This record gives sequence, C-alpha cells and structure tokens, in this order.
Amino acid sequence: MKRKLAAAIVIAGMMVSVSACGGDDGDEGGAGPDGFKGQTLTVWAMDGSTPDQWVKDVSAAFEKKTGAKVKFETQKWDGIQQKITTALSESTPPDVIEVGNTQTPAYAATGGLAELDDLKKEIGADWTPSVSQSSVYDGKQYAAPWYFTSRVVIYNKKVWAEAGIKDIPKTRDEFFKDLETIDKKTDAEPIYLPGQNWYFFDGLTIGQGADLVKKDGDKYVSNLDDPKVAKAMEIYKKYASYSQAPKDKDEATPQQAEVFANGKTGAFIGMGWEAATAVNANKAIEKDLGYFPIPGETADKPESVFLGGSNLAVAAGSKKQALAKEFLRIALSDQYEGQLAKLNGVIPNKKALESNLKGNPVAEAIAPGASVGGTTPLIPEWGAVENNPNPIKSYMTSVLNGKSPAQAAQQVEDEINKRLAQKN
Repeated sequence: MKRKLAAAIVIAGMMVSVSACGGDDGDEGGAGPDGFKGQTLTVWAMDGSTPDQWVKDVSAAFEKKTGAKVKFETQKWDGIQQKITTALSESTPPDVIEVGNTQTPAYAATGGLAELDDLKKEIGADWTPSVSQSSVYDGKQYAAPWYFTSRVVIYNKKVWAEAGIKDIPKTRDEFFKDLETIDKKTDAEPIYLPGQNWYFFDGLTIGQGADLVKKDGDKYVSNLDDPKVAKAMEIYKKYASYSQAPKDKDEATPQQAEVFANGKTGAFIGMGWEAATAVNANKAIEKDLGYFPIPGETADKPESVFLGGSNLAVAAGSKKQALAKEFLRIALSDQYEGQLAKLNGVIPNKKALESNLKGNPVAEAIAPGASVGGTTPLIPEWGAVENNPNPIKSYMTSVLNGKSPAQAAQQVEDEINKRLAQKN
C-alpha cells in the first residue's frame, strides 16, 4: 500500500521504528539447512513495517534454524515501485521483498516474482481469502499475504453524547439516523466526508458485489456504468449529504483528521493512524476519540472496505530461493505473524490471529472488515488508472454535483479505457 501504516499504536503512545540486522554475504551454498550456514539473506522491508523486537526475534529464529543471517534493508514508500521494478530486473536482486498488495500483480506479470504455490499449500491453508487474493496472479501464488489495514469510523464521543446517542450504530441505516440526530441536535458537522475519498467508495463498490473494471474480449475496460457501482455511489452521496466538505477534494486536502481535530465534527472515515494526526493537531481531543467498524446493510456484517497492506515475495532472480522460503516460514508463522499484529496494530493474515489485537481499540474496530474487504482491480493495468488526475475522483465529484452516475461514468470512461490500454 502507498501510505505508511503507523496504525493504532500511535494513539497508545507506542512508537515503532525499523532496525537493520545482518552480516556479510557468504557463499550461496546448498539447498539444505547445512548448506545455508554462512549465507546472508537480504530482505527489503518498508519503513514502519518491522518493529525492532520483531526483527530481533525473527532474525534469531532464522539463524537458529538455518545457520544463516538475515539483513533487513529499510525502504521508503515514495518511489518504491520503480525501485523494485529495477531491482527485480537485475542479476542480484534482494531475496525477499515487501510489496504493496495492489502492486503485486504488476510485478508478477513481468516475471519478477518466484512462484510460491508449494509454500501456500504448506502454510497458507487458513490465510483469510480476502487478504490472500492480492498475492495471486493468473491463478498462481506469487507472494504471501503479510499484514493489512483499512478504514474505520473515527468519532467524537463528546459530540455523540451531546446529541443523546448512547450506542454505536450496527447498520448503515442506524448510522444515517445518528448523523441526522447530530445534525438536528448539535452545532457540529455530522461527518466530514470530502467528495473524493475514493478508497472508501471502492469499499462500497466491493460491498455491492461490483468491480471498477470488466473484461471486454482480451482487454479490460471501465465498469463505472454498472448499476451496482451506481448504487455504491448513491450510498456515498447520502453520506456526503451530511458533510460540508469540498466535493472536489480528497481526504488529504485538507487533512481530514486535522479538520476533525477542531472538535466540531461528529465523525470521519479514515485510517487508524489518522487518529494520531488529530491528536497531534489538538491534544485535547484524545480523550473524546472512539472507533467502530463502518456499518453494513445488516447488523451481521460490516461494510466492505478497501484492504491496503503488504505481501512478502521472493525475487525470481534470487539465487537463495530455498533460504528465502525458510525465512517466509518463520516470518509468517503464527508466532511472528501474531507478534507483528500486536506490536504494529495491523491485521494479520489469519482470522485466528486477530486475538493479538485485543486492547488496541482502533485495530479491534478494523479487524471485522478484513473478512468482507477487497482491493482495487488486481490487474497489472490498474496502476495507470490511479495516476493524477484520477478519473474515478472526477466521476465522484460529478455525481455529487448533480450528474447521474450513468452520465458521470460516460464522461470519464474513455480516459479510463485509455489508461487501461497502456503498456506496462
């Protein structure tokens, strides 16, 4: 995913840093444990993904099992796609790479990632399907799901109490009713929702059983004219009717958490780390923060959400693939996958490990959406669609300004189709 996941631990005052641990490169050796002795495995991990304690413990377990060392090299999200693309084309790429979940198909399509079907059969039988799907391309496993997060409702308890609301909503209609109550009984803006929070819209689209693209012969084209996509946009429009936010801006312009920090907003839909942004802007609001899953149509299932996160992949050009798989077996084991979830407040790749999130209110609110979440289209061609100016955002603004979903879709579909036709 494109943004650093500081997660809910920031709210609890826990700061996560990244450390490096490694040794000198050794001979490649054989494929068995004895042959691994003296080798060094290089792992590229993104800034914020690997807490110090996790690195220390995984490194020790890896060395104990294999006799080899692991060298973590921290990368920045900014510009990482080109950096990984270049590295995968070289003769000595990093052995294991953390890749954004929605970026995985593009790397797999170029032949840069090793197949991991055998590893999936061995350790991935109970990976949560909705988070595992991004590591599959063309029916084959090219990565392993590592960690994820999504959006939740972050609300101001003081505003809700002033409106006389005692319970958090369990359904979408209950949520709308609460927003209406806040509007009538307080001076607060019920919800801050800018017109172009398009990842929230993508989640609504997933919830309607739709996708943003469809297959037309041997190519992908826009699917914004699908009635199910239109229904998702109408739901978004109803949420936006309770907001005074700009219809032509996204959640970062201005930062929605900073708007929320003024204490005059009932709620916003955002990432866990945005709560920390609000607190940084106004320390006094910390005591009033609350969280709950975005309510769905029925009480038994929350709203579908866009799942942003990371997969772990092995470079096809790595000469240490057997050793890399040993690293994945350790890093993705219940022990260390659970530890990462606990330390970083992120959603693990198995539902059974979500117990590690207990006591972290943001993570506990995020977790229910994992099983019903999804991503943007998992095709290599999709990346170009998100480039600025994003036509999906233009579509959303047009609808909020009075165009019908069908009219708005027609305005941008040529541009979307042009981008989908670009060569990668």
